[in-house]
Amino acid sequence: MDIIHLLPDAVANQIAAGEVIQRPASVIKELIENAIDAGASNINVVLEDAGRTLIQVVDDGKGMSDTDARLAFERHATSKIKKADDLFALKTMGFRGEALPSIAAVAHVKLTTRTIENELGTQVEIEGSRLVSQEPCACPVGANFEVRNLFFNVPARRKFLKSNQTELNNIIQEFERIALVNPSVAFTLHHNGSLVTQLPSAPLRMRISNIFGRKLNEQLLDIDVDTTLIHLKGFVGKPDSSKKKGCHQYFFVNGRFMRHPYFAKAIMEAYDQLIPTGEQIPYFLYFEVDPANIDVNIHPTKTEVKFENEQAIWQIIVAAIREVLGRFSAVPVLEFDTEGCPEIPVFQEHGNIAPPKLEFNSNFNPFTKNSAPSPSKSANRWEALYPDVMTGSGLDGYEVTEITEEENETLYASQEEEAIEMSSEHIQLQGQYILTPVRSGMMIVNQQRAHIRILYDKYRAQMEGQPVSTQGLLFPEVVQFSIADALLLEEATDELKALGFELSPLGGGSFAVNGMPAGLEDIQPTMLLTNIIESIKDKSTGMEADIQHRLALTIARSAAIVVGQALTNAEMDNLINQLFACPNPNHTPDGKLIVTILQYADIERMFKA
Repeated sequence: MDIIHLLPDAVANQIAAGEVIQRPASVIKELIENAIDAGASNINVVLEDAGRTLIQVVDDGKGMSDTDARLAFERHATSKIKKADDLFALKTMGFRGEALPSIAAVAHVKLTTRTIENELGTQVEIEGSRLVSQEPCACPVGANFEVRNLFFNVPARRKFLKSNQTELNNIIQEFERIALVNPSVAFTLHHNGSLVTQLPSAPLRMRISNIFGRKLNEQLLDIDVDTTLIHLKGFVGKPDSSKKKGCHQYFFVNGRFMRHPYFAKAIMEAYDQLIPTGEQIPYFLYFEVDPANIDVNIHPTKTEVKFENEQAIWQIIVAAIREVLGRFSAVPVLEFDTEGCPEIPVFQEHGNIAPPKLEFNSNFNPFTKNSAPSPSKSANRWEALYPDVMTGSGLDGYEVTEITEEENETLYASQEEEAIEMSSEHIQLQGQYILTPVRSGMMIVNQQRAHIRILYDKYRAQMEGQPVSTQGLLFPEVVQFSIADALLLEEATDELKALGFELSPLGGGSFAVNGMPAGLEDIQPTMLLTNIIESIKDKSTGMEADIQHRLALTIARSAAIVVGQALTNAEMDNLINQLFACPNPNHTPDGKLIVTILQYADIERMFKA
């Protein structure tokens, strides 16, 4: 009995769709890339419910005929390549012919399109790979794709989609990648009836500023290197623009976004010894390579690209970045403090220079004794200097008495016992730890973590409705974020207000900071809000689940005392008292140890060896 059989087209399409269409962002990527391949100069994207309900991409490209409109939904039907050799000379974004049939296999799709040669366009409707209708219609030149009810026939895939905010962030990420490599194309993005962003056609540097803010533009250096292997251009950040998180890092090859960890290491190699360990640098690098020297046909998402001469390109990247850092004087230089130093006169070429004079004593003879009287050493007659001490009256009228060895041991024991009981006396070690004697030994407290614990509990209490104090700014500070970051900040507005922030959206990703929580006046609003956004990005669950915890922890870390800060005994005592008033004084909110006790038995064991 034969057991091998062909799968139905609908099942085969769903299997293929699982590789190409993973989430709503995948649909956005494929449709926008098709619009760019069609020569569109204006692309409008409309979303509802982060793509779950509707994804609409409208372009003004060359459009399709009625035959092409129907054939485009067949698997491996493409206008990009005709033979296998064309894979090594790709000039377009797409070439597999899998995107549209994969989308049509898991959604309700309606395509309205017209070419400039035709007076009437055509409208095609497909549901789950099944053709519903095709009829002529009146429409503008270009293409209009409407994708509704994504994954309607794959409930498992639809169930495992993330929250709307997370999916929207993924969509914006894909949107930004395509916009960065096509600055001549105008883009608009709408979500649930609201304009999220509008990017007009602009030069590349202005396109980066429109997406990520004007502040990033000030931190970028131009790079443009042309070699026989590659043409490398774009922008790299100055060393002082490094950050631990949230750096914008993008590679593009022949107009296509790519991931390349090997080249990313080359960039970090160029910044070796220029930025702190563990920090990253922003970069936007565009590679122009002969298509025959790369292979993009590795994965359906086409974000993995294989280069023929990776080691040589590595060296080109390192040399190019180091050259641009030196050309723009971005490398730190040694500056010497000249205050208090002697002034060195400038050499005068035609001046009258007198020879140096050497003065010496002609009568000096090292073999004859000096007749001058040497100061005599006074006898050890210190008693005359301190008569009161010898008479027993003591200093300041206190009587001096001799202490026997037994009395000295007793006094030492009593002082030791007193020190054990004296918990209000503390010692600060290396500006990081507070040492306090306790009955069982020596208590060691990490002062920074203790302060984080105290501030975290304070901010959580404020979020739960306790009174909060806001310090208004004399001059409001304007901060600007990228599209995705601005959306996250708007979602967290209520929680930030409960903490004491006063933010006013200005549009275009800009916010006016009118007030800050009391006690955070010395912290830059941009840095603090950036840390909050990055903390929200790190989570894998819905933002509503733990946003209060992440906000409170991020602000507590930013406002806590820094390592190395000297504290008085009163400040250390107040810190420890507040710490032990917390419900959980032993660990920080993220589980790090705050307090430990070094037992006396362990101390004695150390000295017995």
